[in-house]
Amino acid sequence: MRLPAPRARADPAGDRATRPMTAFPAWPSSPEGLVELYPRNPEPTLRMNFIASADGAVTVDGLSGGLHGPGDKEIFDSLRMVCDALIVAAGTVRAENYDALRLTAEARAWRVAHGLPEFPLMVIVSRSLDFDLDQLVFSDAPIRPIVITTGPPRSLGDAAEVVAVDDLATAVRELHARGATQLLCEGGPSLFGSMIAEDLADELCLTVSPLLVGGGPGRIATGATTSPRGMSLRHVLTLQDMLFLRYVRQGS
Repeated sequence: MRLPAPRARADPAGDRATRPMTAFPAWPSSPEGLVELYPRNPEPTLRMNFIASADGAVTVDGLSGGLHGPGDKEIFDSLRMVCDALIVAAGTVRAENYDALRLTAEARAWRVAHGLPEFPLMVIVSRSLDFDLDQLVFSDAPIRPIVITTGPPRSLGDAAEVVAVDDLATAVRELHARGATQLLCEGGPSLFGSMIAEDLADELCLTVSPLLVGGGPGRIATGATTSPRGMSLRHVLTLQDMLFLRYVRQGS
């Protein structure tokens, strides 16, 4: 027996499908507003920053740039401004052709006013140490980058300091010992997966881009599966159709 369709209720406010959502905080009106939403924490923190499409793709044509949209760069820049060290996997540095870690004059002034060095540390994680040292991330660096490796160490000369470690947890402790307690990791997925496996990730700042990319690009974290760990949603922001989520370790 076919049941009759339920009678549609009149919506006095009009078609809800076309009305913008209003349950989320307004987009900050100033850079200081973003800093309040993505602050430096009193305790050591490893914060992950990723972008993905609405259907979970992490790249378009092999690069994350095709996913970017309104508001994403503002958060990206703010997270870099407040961190002590930026951690990136060597594969991501090569694939995304990373530039030197330079900040705007306003960001540098903010850091100095808050008792921080003018620039964060640039930290690259690599096993092979296979680099083009003419890449701007090395050749134009305002301060000498650090390369973390779990493989056989070798000198990279003046281009970078090489630090050999047994695992990522040791690398994090080494950075803490250097006074870098607010750590920001921009990927890639394999490094994020390793951070999860070693239970090092304290926060995830996830941007969801309003695109359907289809099959191909993988998840924001790859590698061995681990026991799921709960995270708490600290806030949700939207700008046009972009969605910005900040998750923190439960109990934080």
